[in-house]
Amino acid sequence: MQHPYLLAIESSCDETAAAVVHRDGRVLSSIVHSQVDTHAIYGGVVPEIASREHLSRIDDVVGRALAQANIAPGDLGAVGATYGPGLIGALLVGLTYAKGLAQGLGVPFIGVHHIEGHLLAASADPALSPTSPYIGLVVSGGHTALYRFEGVGLSRLIGQTRDDAAGEAFDKSAKLLGLGYPGGAVIDRLASEGDPTRFPLPRSLRDRSHYDYSFSGLKTAVRTWVESYRKREGHDVDGQDLRDLCASLQDAIVDMLLHKAMLACRRQQLSTLVIGGGVAANSHLRREAVRRGLDNDVTVVVPPRALCTDNAVMIGMAGLQWWRQQRSSSLSLTAQADAQVEHAALALR
Repeated sequence: MQHPYLLAIESSCDETAAAVVHRDGRVLSSIVHSQVDTHAIYGGVVPEIASREHLSRIDDVVGRALAQANIAPGDLGAVGATYGPGLIGALLVGLTYAKGLAQGLGVPFIGVHHIEGHLLAASADPALSPTSPYIGLVVSGGHTALYRFEGVGLSRLIGQTRDDAAGEAFDKSAKLLGLGYPGGAVIDRLASEGDPTRFPLPRSLRDRSHYDYSFSGLKTAVRTWVESYRKREGHDVDGQDLRDLCASLQDAIVDMLLHKAMLACRRQQLSTLVIGGGVAANSHLRREAVRRGLDNDVTVVVPPRALCTDNAVMIGMAGLQWWRQQRSSSLSLTAQADAQVEHAALALR
């Protein structure tokens, strides 16, 4: 008799995560070890350091996930892990660990596409679980893209950033303002006390003929304004000026994200928008998405904040769908830094 538990592992960037999900969809455990403090002094993720920390943490993280679920390795019916996209060294740690464990236990191994995980993160909550097809907006420090999601292996990329990701625009602007790394949460907090209309920052690619994004112009506008301010005032941006700039920056990013997302829903004739990725934890994006959804007759689904940033529950939700279809991956599956979500199914047999 096949055991009904799936262990999922995520190690694509700077979180080492493991979760156990039941075949019926219940989440039995979730453990995430964040490397934020390790990389903060460098102002961003250092790939080699990330890989080494994954190596030192993964056994403990997996052990804690199994203990929290109150099961032993021998109780597992399948093991899944992210194979891409992400940092190659980081991916290899989780992927190799998962393949070795699956082979040792004699259970199926399931390679999961990181973006599919984000698109399915909300399904971990039965009250939120959206029904496909829907438009998926994945927005983080490394990804900003729109997908038409019809099921695992059936996602189609319809638009993406042509330069910086939205989370990257947040982080680079925060670094410029001396707010530290990661900067998104700090900007979110400061923006809550600022005037989002004070600085008319640019909104690029408003063209309705496509669904692509561009955030480099916005980032440049912020840098130009900050440099001018420093020359004029003789010090870094602070006080109400800082709060208003954060609010204006945040409002511009959110406006651009939702402008194209709602356009995609309308053009694709779909009435559900699912938002995932680390930036989906932003309070203004969450509120504004719901408001615009009501205005456009679109149901907006956003996972709990804990499932927006990288985690293994989302990998488990995607892996579970493959497992239910009795499809598994070859142990020859390799880590892929730039894997396309449309190709996720091709690795599975």
